[in-house]
Amino acid sequence: MEWRKCYLDVILVPLGVLINIAYHAWLWHQVRTQPLTTIIGTYSKAQRLWVPAMMKDIDKRGILAVQSLRNLIMGSSLMATTSILLCAGLAAVISSTYSVKKPLNDTVYGGQGEFMVALKYVTLLITFLFSFFSHSMSITFLNQVNILISTLGEPKSMLSPEHVSDLLEKGCLLNTLGQ
Repeated sequence: MEWRKCYLDVILVPLGVLINIAYHAWLWHQVRTQPLTTIIGTYSKAQRLWVPAMMKDIDKRGILAVQSLRNLIMGSSLMATTSILLCAGLAAVISSTYSVKKPLNDTVYGGQGEFMVALKYVTLLITFLFSFFSHSMSITFLNQVNILISTLGEPKSMLSPEHVSDLLEKGCLLNTLGQ
């Protein structure tokens, strides 16, 4: 039996998907059963403690809260911008009819048929688009937290620290998913 380049795809792609699914199933189980043994659970617990701590003395800690959230938003903005730029560059390479595709096709492992290369590029494009949308949603949640955290100290505020903590946790989770 002759070794073909497509065998590399048949072996490595399902193996990579299986390892990825197994890891994320294990991580989900750990976050649900023993959250403080993972960085996601530890970070979530710290965020839940951070919001009330920022509310205690909003006059002194208000700037710290806004700057911390601004730094998270800036990181998400950078990653979203990078993702969409990579999408645009990849789309330009996919649609290109010039000889720029020939050197790139030589760097693709496994099957190099027209369908397989297109499938690999489209999969990469979908991954970058998912990253972009995750970071964009993260920015939305973090902007909401940025506004709401300063209104929590008001006597007429109907917001609870738990609600703001939930929004912060969602924003940071989306930021993590996008990476």
